[in-house]
Amino acid sequence: MDYREEFYAWYSNLTRPAWTPPSWVFGPVWSILYTLMAIALILVIVNRADRDIAIPVILFIIQLVLNAGWVGIFFGLHQIRFAFLEILFLWMAILLTVIAFWNVTPLSAVLLLPYLFWVTFAAILNFSLWRLNL
Repeated sequence: MDYREEFYAWYSNLTRPAWTPPSWVFGPVWSILYTLMAIALILVIVNRADRDIAIPVILFIIQLVLNAGWVGIFFGLHQIRFAFLEILFLWMAILLTVIAFWNVTPLSAVLLLPYLFWVTFAAILNFSLWRLNL
């Protein structure tokens, strides 16, 4: 069994809330979100003027690392509880990135808001999965 089959077998056996989106939704949503994130970062870099963008860029990288970490913890290690704790750090990192981006160019911050909203939804879903699969 390869890792994809193992992933689908594990995830399909979880008890999920009725409001869980169908699996096909995640690919398009993440494609849109990553595109918006890339545009936001480009806007920060292009519109930096005399502003130091080190902190906003570092925060952006931190939230990307936390995003990948959540995937590894949830899907790779099957640790739903620890994934929930990790997604709370991810959410905070995204919020700090939004604030830092706003100080450079407000449009870049606005472009990150769908990502923040989606991760909020994902955190609620993660919490529900944890509680339903104790």
